[in-house]
Amino acid sequence: MPRFDYSAAIEELQTFRTTNERRSEYVASLGARLIKDKYINKLNDQVWPLYEQITIAALDINDFELAQHCLDQLQVRFGDSSLRLQRLKGMILEAQGKLDEAQKVYDGILEKDATHLLASKRQIVLLKQRNKTQEAIEAMTQYLDTYYDDYEGWIELCNMYLGEHYYEQAAFCCEELIILQPANHIWYLKYAEIVYTLGNVSLAMKHYCKVLELCTDHVRALYGLQLCASKLKANAEHAGDLHALATERLLSVYSGQPDHVRQLVQGYLGN
Repeated sequence: MPRFDYSAAIEELQTFRTTNERRSEYVASLGARLIKDKYINKLNDQVWPLYEQITIAALDINDFELAQHCLDQLQVRFGDSSLRLQRLKGMILEAQGKLDEAQKVYDGILEKDATHLLASKRQIVLLKQRNKTQEAIEAMTQYLDTYYDDYEGWIELCNMYLGEHYYEQAAFCCEELIILQPANHIWYLKYAEIVYTLGNVSLAMKHYCKVLELCTDHVRALYGLQLCASKLKANAEHAGDLHALATERLLSVYSGQPDHVRQLVQGYLGN
């Protein structure tokens, strides 16, 4: 049986922290071995980020005993004044299903530091889990006031608005996403679908065209363009040409499909 290489394990865990790779089961396994064999005691101050890493990995796999052991070591070293330690306590409470207690922990962190990134995110997740959607929307709005360039936050806020049928607010979120990532065709597509729902067919058609400019023959955008153009071709300039183009491209896209699929598409496009 090959000898366990402790140095290699430490180096590998360091690499995972640097790259933000979250291989929780593997990380927890390595961490448990380092703790069991007491090799971790030789690391001096290098041990603290390692304990934090192992705690999070252990929570991912519901190994509460390992997570609590690591948290206890961090508690002895840093005490209750550490907001980073408080966040880990909140995460343990979350994993144990003690959502109200976890919420209080995150609220306490944010009272001391209103811009605490990770606590803000956990607070929003908890509000959603507890079906407090309006409070989650308010918390996410406040979060984005501070971290405007967090595109994932805008996606989440957009989806929350859509879940509540707040289409105008969801459209605004898509506009912010387009500003942040103007080369990402997904945001133009999402925006087109939302403004179509709002009844702005002309604006939707323009953004379906933008999707196709960025991603040739995107099937969903072609269907959207074909639908919008069919509604506007009697009144809008070039709508008839766009309708014909979208129909032609869709038929081309499906040309290699089985007969029954092509017949369904042709039937739809002919209506």
